[in-house]
Amino acid sequence: QVKLVESGGGLVQPGGSLRLSCAASGFTFSSAAASWYRQVPGKERELVAGITSAGGSTNYADSVKGRFTISRDNAKNMVYLQMNSLKPEDTAVYYCNAVRVVLVTSSRYTYWGQGTQVTVSS
Repeated sequence: QVKLVESGGGLVQPGGSLRLSCAASGFTFSSAAASWYRQVPGKERELVAGITSAGGSTNYADSVKGRFTISRDNAKNMVYLQMNSLKPEDTAVYYCNAVRVVLVTSSRYTYWGQGTQVTVSS
């Protein structure tokens, strides 16, 4: 059974830090690109940060560049999002995402976690 389970969300003051974790199971995590998305009520889910399967390349939304860092540990089937200098506008539900492509069958599998709430407020 494929699972992505996020943890680490919570309430933090502006300027503070949080580290989100995502535990993957049920598939070959090291073969999947991973990302963090976020969503606020009434808005579309947006990409926050992504990392390639081996961790060699990352990308970030302009709004979080220089503040957030995505990383992964394939030995532990984990992906992380270190969030520093948090702002109220970072408040959202954060979702872990993994995408696995099977070239021999041209199949693409997309997996989502259940989300974790991050609230930045004084």
